[in-house]
Amino acid sequence: MNENYEIPKTMNAWVLGGVNEILAVVKPVPEPGPAEVLVRIDAVAICGTDLEIMARGLPAMVEGGSPFNKNLTIGHEYMGTIVKLGAGVDEYKPGDRVAVEIHAGCGRCERCREGMYTSCLNYGMNYGDHQKGHRANGFTTDGGFAEYAVNHINTLVHVPDFMGDEEATLIVTAGTAMYGLDVMEGLYAGKSLAVTGPGPIGLMSVAAAKALGADPVILTGTRDERLELGKKLGADYVVNVKKEDAVEAVRKIAGNIGVHYVMECSGAANALNEAAKMVRRGGRICLAAFPAQPVMVDVAHFVRNNIYIFGIRGEGNSATHRAASLMAQKKINARLLHTHTFSLSELPTAIKYARERIDNAIKVVVTNEKKL
Repeated sequence: MNENYEIPKTMNAWVLGGVNEILAVVKPVPEPGPAEVLVRIDAVAICGTDLEIMARGLPAMVEGGSPFNKNLTIGHEYMGTIVKLGAGVDEYKPGDRVAVEIHAGCGRCERCREGMYTSCLNYGMNYGDHQKGHRANGFTTDGGFAEYAVNHINTLVHVPDFMGDEEATLIVTAGTAMYGLDVMEGLYAGKSLAVTGPGPIGLMSVAAAKALGADPVILTGTRDERLELGKKLGADYVVNVKKEDAVEAVRKIAGNIGVHYVMECSGAANALNEAAKMVRRGGRICLAAFPAQPVMVDVAHFVRNNIYIFGIRGEGNSATHRAASLMAQKKINARLLHTHTFSLSELPTAIKYARERIDNAIKVVVTNEKKL
């Protein structure tokens, strides 16, 4: 349905102040340029990376440096309604509900031309004489903790009418998990997978892998309630690493030779070494999380056993579209991850719930109270 929206000149938004400081401000509503649309943000989920940015700055970058006190609006797991089209846009229309990917690469560097837009060589080059066309909403350009945001059409994913706003914010999370499975050369039905760390990406990795036919899927972690949720999402086995040795348990389940793949989502200091012992010779490991500090790794073990290691950034390879399809087909029940909802004006409280995992918070979603 074509609709005309009355768009205000200004909007409420939150910006990054100093370390762990988020400030309420009024900003101009941005204008979409060529191949861009203006999205009224209806819901945005809080990601662990948002908390990382608030604490450390990176991987956000503004004008080539720290993002603190530079008027940056963070938040990247959002969905909403298209309310205005930029020049040349005919792929979408006002009224379309969309979820968004974070990254719109420059489109001109080697990596973007190869389709690896989350590894854009011009990352952060969107200021002054460095206007290369790169966008990473919530990282180098304004993101979703606001009432409106501009998005390139390459980052948009249609949201079906029957899918709720809160569920749609999880398309990005599911897309990241799907991308991790992609970079390990795809997950074939009947292949075994261990997922370490039952955070949102780990849980979505379980669901996506099971939807693609992985067998068995093993989830390891420290919290029983998260492991039980993993079972609901498709895990065939769960291992509480506080109660038993994770490596021994995984290898035993996988016939004492290890699993084909490991999706490492915990960021624990010794996680990579343990993953190397869980996977069979010639196996593959994807790193979707990272420790806060550098860690020691037994490189010789990887070489001797021909183990492949992959790192991922974001939700590349258009994986969000495949994830959205699995969610629409009810093969991934992302709604199980959504635990709390707050309004945009309550963002500091929502962040507190996400950071401190209050009331067993997993995915905390913020909604636009001004949505029509």
